[in-house]
Amino acid sequence: MRIMVTNDDGIDSVGLHVLARAMLPFGEVVVAAPDGEYSGTSSAFGALHMLRPEMHRAHIAGIDTAWAISGPPALCVMFARLGALGDPFDLVVSGINPGANVGRAVYHSGTIGAAITARNGGVTGIAVSQAVDTGSVMGQAWDDMIKNQKWHVAAEVATAAVASVAADPLPEPGCLNINVPNLELHDIKGWRRTEVASMVSRTMTTVDVVPKEGHEDAYYLRFEWGPKEVIDHPVDEDVGAVSAGYVSTTWLSKLHASEPVGGELAEQAIEKLLAG
Repeated sequence: MRIMVTNDDGIDSVGLHVLARAMLPFGEVVVAAPDGEYSGTSSAFGALHMLRPEMHRAHIAGIDTAWAISGPPALCVMFARLGALGDPFDLVVSGINPGANVGRAVYHSGTIGAAITARNGGVTGIAVSQAVDTGSVMGQAWDDMIKNQKWHVAAEVATAAVASVAADPLPEPGCLNINVPNLELHDIKGWRRTEVASMVSRTMTTVDVVPKEGHEDAYYLRFEWGPKEVIDHPVDEDVGAVSAGYVSTTWLSKLHASEPVGGELAEQAIEKLLAG
């Protein structure tokens, strides 16, 4: 089995290294991750007509082949699909992200974006994220966020999921989003197959527009985060499951057309325009 491991936190992330080494029992492991921070990039490639991406050899203890690529994780996956990293991959595993990717974060996570891009390219993608004790918000000091991280637990959960996929491949490529509480394995209550919740555990509350000294009509946008809330979501939603101490697994569907709910007027306006 040939496995690509990537993330959105960059090639130097501890979580990436732990995850890559956990994948070694399953076959050949190639790490291809962004050369820097690309959190929040979802499945973005960037402006393809302007990009001049590069890849450079990187060193990760225990891993024979690792590359740092100047672009977001979805772009790393696309380059792999197009052959930049050699033979095709059987699986893409993305993570371990510090901070649960649940609720609305699913739409924006670069960790999940890599797994979705893999699935869109015909390869199963698994995204692995882990809750953090101190919050998981943009702008938070990185060292504070990960100092108590139990990476080995998320790696064990990922290993169990990958072992299953390796033993019994999916009938068609899928995208699995796994979120793990930051607890020791024996303290985790169990697992739940979950829906994507409509909320997250901590949200941006305000944005202040602050003048930039010496620059007319230019401003800094400085955001504030609310307190980490106690979530009263059911455990069949991803936010509620992780908050309650369960591993959350969510199979993310492909985008598909849906029936409009009160939006027919837009189509009628188009029809009127085209009718002259």
